[in-house]
Amino acid sequence: MVAEAMRLGISGTLLPDNVTDMTPEIAATIRDWGYTGIFTRLRANRVSSPSDADCQTFRDILTEAGLEHVMATGYWQNLIHPDSDERERSLEILYGGLRLAARLGATCIDTGPGSMSPNGPWAPHPDNWSAWAEANLIDSLKRAADVAEEVGVRIHLEGHQLVTLRDADMTRRVIDAIGSSWVCVDIDPVNWITLDTYFDTRMAIDGMFDTLGDRIGSGHSKDVQLWDRHTIHLDTVVTGSGAIDHAHYIARLESLSSEIYLIVEACET
Repeated sequence: MVAEAMRLGISGTLLPDNVTDMTPEIAATIRDWGYTGIFTRLRANRVSSPSDADCQTFRDILTEAGLEHVMATGYWQNLIHPDSDERERSLEILYGGLRLAARLGATCIDTGPGSMSPNGPWAPHPDNWSAWAEANLIDSLKRAADVAEEVGVRIHLEGHQLVTLRDADMTRRVIDAIGSSWVCVDIDPVNWITLDTYFDTRMAIDGMFDTLGDRIGSGHSKDVQLWDRHTIHLDTVVTGSGAIDHAHYIARLESLSSEIYLIVEACET
């Protein structure tokens, strides 16, 4: 059972991909489930497409239901690209995501570093772990931090072992190099669980929190399962059905702040 101090948000499930598809009924249902915040993906919206009127209607629906717009999508653009023109285009998307989040009343956006793979922003590619990828990510986020401060929306970085933010140590190094309070970490332990840490996720979680400390601004909740197959296969599963020690994870989050949000990404409805 989650302690009363924990602030819970939800992603996916009933939440629409289009701003204009949000309804009072959806918001009321989410609030009835016990959540006080939401994380919107908005895959159907370009960063500049919703009108101010549509954004205001969206905000009014949330206010009426007693919901906070905790986190919006950062659109997961490639912030590490070695071509300066490509990276500039990616930054323009990130800036647009920040401005849209502000118009929608969101506290922060969630984004990863992107990937050099053509298969998507979380797909593996050997260049993702190069020294130049780390340097480019730091440069991109330093520039984005200025826009984040301008519009009043924080950037919460999500890592994964397949991308540049491959572990807590790398993420701490990047955050410290950026040096802005407008950029912090959205921690998701599942993304950094390996075969070496799968059978003791409590220890793994402690390592992540001890390394990142107050650089953590929010958390995601899902779970991980190691399948009994010939090669290593770790799969995302719903919260509570895998190896993550959620009681310990929640305790570590709450130790940072009673105001911090845990966003449930994978759950049974």
